Amino acid sequence: MKQVSVLFGLFLSMAGLNACMSQKSEVKKMEKEQSVKEKEIDTKTESATFGAGCFWCVEACFADLKGVISVTSGYSGGHKKNPTYKEVCEGTTGHAEVARIVFDPAIISFEELLEVFWFVHDPTTLNRQGNDIGTQYRSVVFYHSDEQKRLAELYKNKLNESGAFDSPVVTEISPLTNYYAAEDYHQNYFENNPENPYCNAVVRPKVEKFRKVFKDRLKK
Repeated sequence: MKQVSVLFGLFLSMAGLNACMSQKSEVKKMEKEQSVKEKEIDTKTESATFGAGCFWCVEACFADLKGVISVTSGYSGGHKKNPTYKEVCEGTTGHAEVARIVFDPAIISFEELLEVFWFVHDPTTLNRQGNDIGTQYRSVVFYHSDEQKRLAELYKNKLNESGAFDSPVVTEISPLTNYYAAEDYHQNYFENNPENPYCNAVVRPKVEKFRKVFKDRLKK
């Protein structure tokens, strides 16, 4: 459980680094009268886009988290417009299989999503997750803002410095330049196809391990 404890410790450390900013924000918020506009800001959603191997696995894990509103499997980071699953699997489009996560930052932070992201896959294998091989399965954070970039790079550096993994983290951190939703049959794939051989052999073990470790953060 070394990896779990190190990841959690790093998350707490990162939370401490941002404590001053958070305190200032909270004080300012308390000093203001709560207007309709502020309520809208409080409920504003954000998005994150992660690639961590087969998107069936990634979607199934993140969809369980409290504060996550939706997860959509798709393709990002390549040059081909409106790619098909078959084209992406051929490894010639430049796209990675990704999960687009819409979340409520008042319930779950981007840092917490990063913690889950680095837990649910092996970020030390280049262009590979288990028997899934190719650039389409690469470990990647496609950031939506400079702040997401900063947090992702900070977390990655701390993981490498801490020795949480036996090998260096090779996760790509790149700006989100495009995103294409995958075909309808890929959405909620594990939930809709629990007896699929791949789901039984690969997805289910990952999801069960994730649910055990993050049980306090799951939706009821």
